[in-house]
Parts: sequence; C-alpha cells; structure tokens
Amino acid sequence: MTELILERNERLRLRAQAHHLSPVVMIGEKGMTPAVMKEIARALDDHGLIKVHVAGDDREERTAIYQSVADDLSAARIQMIGKMLVFYREPLQKEEKEEALGASALRARAELGARGIKKAPAPKKKAASGKPASAKDAKRKSRARLAAKRKTKKSQLS
Repeated sequence: MTELILERNERLRLRAQAHHLSPVVMIGEKGMTPAVMKEIARALDDHGLIKVHVAGDDREERTAIYQSVADDLSAARIQMIGKMLVFYREPLQKEEKEEALGASALRARAELGARGIKKAPAPKKKAASGKPASAKDAKRKSRARLAAKRKTKKSQLS
C-alpha cells in the first residue's frame, strides 16, 4: 500500500484537531510488532485521526516507524513532534464495520445483558395507589385542594 498524501490546508486542519487528543496507541521497548500494527489499524478504522506515542529515544527509529505505518496502512502522516506521531485515515463507515463484524457479533453487541449493562427497572406506579410520588407533588396536591375549596365557597356565597 502507499501513503495517503493530503493537501496542506487539510493537514493543518487535522493538526489542530489532533492537538486535544490523547495517545491511543503506545509503542514500547519492543518496537513495532504485528500486534501494535494491528492495533493502530483498528484505531484508524474507529477514529480516523489518532496519536501514537513511541517510548524509544532513538530518533531514526521513530522516523522509520512513522514512515512504515503510513506506508503499510495507507494513512497520512500529519505531524511528528518528539515522541508523538499523528496519523489520519478515513474511518470506516458503519455499514462496512457491520459487514466486517458479522451478524452474530452484532446481535451480541445489541443485547444489553451481553455487554454487562443492567436493564433499567420498571418505574413504580405510585399514582395508581393514590400516593404522591414526592414531597413537591404532595404540596401541589394540597394547594390544589385548598384552591378548589375556595372556589366552591365563593360560588356558594353568590
């Protein structure tokens, strides 16, 4: 694959957006491994614009990593400052992600219990029992009763 080349204005806009990002992938002392490359590809598919932190002190190694990731993953090199590398690639659309995952994985993701999220309990029906739901509701109800009594007394007097 080849590196994605962007126009200057587009690169500047992406640099401004990347300023506030935190590193998504960190490359440790083992350097570039296939697992790290796969994680960078996944992050580019999900986010599009990512920062990568390289822990090594060797500048030539960081430059080589910067070029190899851009070439292998067909990403654009946005910025390299110190140990931070910024890459951009158009993120995958939702339909393309769904095709890559498969139907069974999507069903598992859609179910709340499969993700460890508990379903919300059904609300209690206090109104059916005649009791107000809160203290504010009780005050409102008593004020409404007093207002109704006043109206009936006025209508009886006239």
